[in-house]
Amino acid sequence: MAEEKSLNFLEEIVESDLKNGKYKNIATRFPPEPNGYLHLGHAKSICLNFGLALKYGGKTNLRFDDTNPVTEETEYVESIKGDVKWLGFNWSEELYASDYFDQLYTYAHSLIDKGLAYVDDSTSEEMAAQKGTPTQPGTDSPYRGRSIEENKRLFTEMKDGKHPDGSKVLRARIDMSHTNMLMRDPVIYRVKHAHHHRTGDKWCIYPMYDFAHGQSDSIEQITHSICTLEFVPHRELYDWLIAKLDIYPSHQYEFARLNMTYTMMSKRKLLQLVNEKHVNGWDDPRMPTLSAARRRGYTPEAIRDFCDRIGVAKRDNLIDIGLLEFCLREHLNKIAERRMVVFDPLKVVITNYPEGKSELLRSENLPEGDSTRELPFGRELWIERDDFMEVPAKKYFRLAPGQMVRLKSAFIVKCEEFIKDANGTVTELRCTYVPESRSGSDTSGINVKGVIHWVSAQHAVPAEIRLYDRLFVTEDMNAIEDDFTNHLNPNSLQILKTVYAEPELAKSKTGEHFQFLRMGYFCLDPDATSNKLIFNRTVTLRDTWTKGAGK
Repeated sequence: MAEEKSLNFLEEIVESDLKNGKYKNIATRFPPEPNGYLHLGHAKSICLNFGLALKYGGKTNLRFDDTNPVTEETEYVESIKGDVKWLGFNWSEELYASDYFDQLYTYAHSLIDKGLAYVDDSTSEEMAAQKGTPTQPGTDSPYRGRSIEENKRLFTEMKDGKHPDGSKVLRARIDMSHTNMLMRDPVIYRVKHAHHHRTGDKWCIYPMYDFAHGQSDSIEQITHSICTLEFVPHRELYDWLIAKLDIYPSHQYEFARLNMTYTMMSKRKLLQLVNEKHVNGWDDPRMPTLSAARRRGYTPEAIRDFCDRIGVAKRDNLIDIGLLEFCLREHLNKIAERRMVVFDPLKVVITNYPEGKSELLRSENLPEGDSTRELPFGRELWIERDDFMEVPAKKYFRLAPGQMVRLKSAFIVKCEEFIKDANGTVTELRCTYVPESRSGSDTSGINVKGVIHWVSAQHAVPAEIRLYDRLFVTEDMNAIEDDFTNHLNPNSLQILKTVYAEPELAKSKTGEHFQFLRMGYFCLDPDATSNKLIFNRTVTLRDTWTKGAGK
């Protein structure tokens, strides 16, 4: 029997809550801010929130935290929805923090009525000074003693647009000597005269994340509000606001975010890479965004498998990107049809094959399965340049003078001679083939140790290949202290302008996955046209990076 996987700490909490009757059903939410594209770190959160609800028969809302109109765009909303669906999840309700602006405004007035919030005219520098330090208590704002009536009037004026940006804020009135600095009268509303992507110009005051988050959870009756570890200090304020407003008691739980080697997962820094043209947009296949992963040929199954394997931790750790690539190879090996593509072509002329003749051979699409395709074969072929050695090394089983090799799904050939140009570069091999050695019906009795891929020169389709590598050369990008752009890998993209592909690849469609024999896993890029095939390397066949790094 397969060993049953142990529960993670969040599953233990949920099972306990359901068993004890604390909840009849659980409700989670995925709450992205629409100020950029989702990355692999968000994939972990998506799998966790949706996965918990699926496992325990609950629901998950997709709720956009759209409280900062300056940085948010409808483009990001649509891309996020597309990414969640691509990962294989469907949300119960599509909601927005902006749906609750009227209710949040009412909540703010309720706090003012209870003497628990006040309007502050201090500058941001003055408020920062009032906060104190972790070892020194803060000092009260001179506006902290304003009357309830004055606070209500000023806050209404803020909403009515009578005060400029930065002139006033609404602060929760808690404790300026609290050990948790976030509890020292945090700002819960600010003036921002900006057009909102959904509410237009209705509002010129917007709630801060800490005010909108817990209250939105409560409105939706979210039972388990799952955040990353940086929100641990925020939980006290989350609970305080819910308690003082006397609303549904949603509860926040924290888990370790995804930190991965050779990867930067900060939307702000990813935006900088895009704006400064270090990459070609959010979906550049070198980026850690989900749209980039999709374009590069990653599968949602592989990403979900990866998220499942790394588990849910309470402490930050650094996950090896090699594990993600392992999950990817494992899935692609099962689904990616095999094709032959020659990257660095060397011409082969089969001298005993009739001129003008060609024939169709059959080759399997997958090692396991009955599906096959036809391959044209003729007198002139392309093979990889490194499949020939003028002076073969020991245990070199490919082509060399007098040496034999099998052409994949075709015949055994023998190198009889080679031709060089004036620079001494080999430009052509002259070979003979064994007609009785056809794959699947070989009666030649000849055994060869080497098998190489090839394409018919007459029928080959030219294509462009984009070879992608790690975007950064530094293993732990969270540990750097200088400008992160100093750590970009100058060799993260190599373009082979003309390679030769078997003609079957001319039928390729976006979203299909291929293993180019001996070269890696590839997919068609959206830039490709009927006149120009472009393929992205998704991942190599083996982990060559760790070996090259001397690990």
